[in-house]
Amino acid sequence: MKFYSTNNKSEPVSFKEAVLKGIADDGGLFMPETIPSLPKEFWNNFEDYDLAEIGYNISKLFLIDEISDNNIKEIISRSISFEAPLVKLDESNYVLELFHGPTLAFKDFGARFMANTLSHLNNVKQITILVATSGDTGSAVANGFYEVEGINVVLLYPQNKVSKIQEQQLTTLDKNITALEVEGNFDDCQRLVKTAFLDEDIKNKLILSSANSINIARLIPQSFYYIFAYAQLKRKNAQIVFSVPSGNFGNLTGGLFAYKMGLPVKNFVASVNLNDVFRNYISTGNYEPKPSVKTISNAMDVGNPSNFVRLNKLFNEEYQIIKSLIKSYSFNDEQTKEAMKEVKDIYDYLIDPHGAVGYLGLKKYFEENGNNYPGIILETAHPAKFKDIVDDILKIDLPLPDELNKCMRKEKHSIIISNKFEDLKEFLLNKN
Repeated sequence: MKFYSTNNKSEPVSFKEAVLKGIADDGGLFMPETIPSLPKEFWNNFEDYDLAEIGYNISKLFLIDEISDNNIKEIISRSISFEAPLVKLDESNYVLELFHGPTLAFKDFGARFMANTLSHLNNVKQITILVATSGDTGSAVANGFYEVEGINVVLLYPQNKVSKIQEQQLTTLDKNITALEVEGNFDDCQRLVKTAFLDEDIKNKLILSSANSINIARLIPQSFYYIFAYAQLKRKNAQIVFSVPSGNFGNLTGGLFAYKMGLPVKNFVASVNLNDVFRNYISTGNYEPKPSVKTISNAMDVGNPSNFVRLNKLFNEEYQIIKSLIKSYSFNDEQTKEAMKEVKDIYDYLIDPHGAVGYLGLKKYFEENGNNYPGIILETAHPAKFKDIVDDILKIDLPLPDELNKCMRKEKHSIIISNKFEDLKEFLLNKN
């Protein structure tokens, strides 16, 4: 299978080239030329498959031309070694827990898959992975690539705009992991990464790739758990509604991949915080990026989502089709806090601020459309990753899982840089 650039100014490339490059030479993002449907025999038996088996069946659709069947199975077994349980709140509301990986966030799916895939494909001397993160991506990538031979990881995160626990996860690894603390917001970090990929001096000296959701290897595994959620629901042929807390829109795009492969989705709900560029697009048809604002659901603080262009390409930029499939609602911090309380009071379930936005989005969808279909909220991170916020809102003392306790005792190591590209360029050229 070939992968084309969303800017349509570069020749299509192989999967290996797409993964290694991260971004196309023309600055676009890579997309598969087609999204293949899962075969009928898969859907006849999918309820009996575990998460790894679903991941294998999806992966071979995209990778079998370049990676052998046995190696695909090995990549999946190394990457997907944890569960994604579906928790029933009531007859209409379910939560898909995506925080059972090593860094307690959904980014573990994509980061570990990409790390194992890139390790298999890499036959060059040294690769530098550049990653912009608003929180969980960085720690998942850092852990996924930690001590992987031939790969250095440089994480860019916005100063004072991630939680303390997230920052500890970003800044307490050594060896091949470096954390850059950027004096700016997430959009600045993302801009710096994209600019670095297009800089000729850097490209001449370094082999760059990215492990953000701009890398196609991050997106493919994010389709796995949508189909696994459906399998756990045990309602064959029933249409479902997914409410996806959305920031850079990689998670939602993974769901759209699953939809294109045959998953019977009635609607997706793109649930956003005050960073409501996509909600405004759905309402008006106009996409107008704007500076991001800080919220308690910080991983969604994105003012110019990278994967918007992919979402558009999936539907040939036909606005009416997108609008009919994807609904979008925006919520502020006070509404998010009240939702966290409501979920605890009604269901005795702890939900993090991002999942709470997803809960509100599904609730709003049901109010407007009726709860005629089961609704699944994607819970993207363990509530303990936002302990200060959760404790304050719910008036509890949430214990930290062992993984986070160990991390909190480590020493922070970061390098502070400005949000000017010249500073990042100097660091990259002098470091390597």
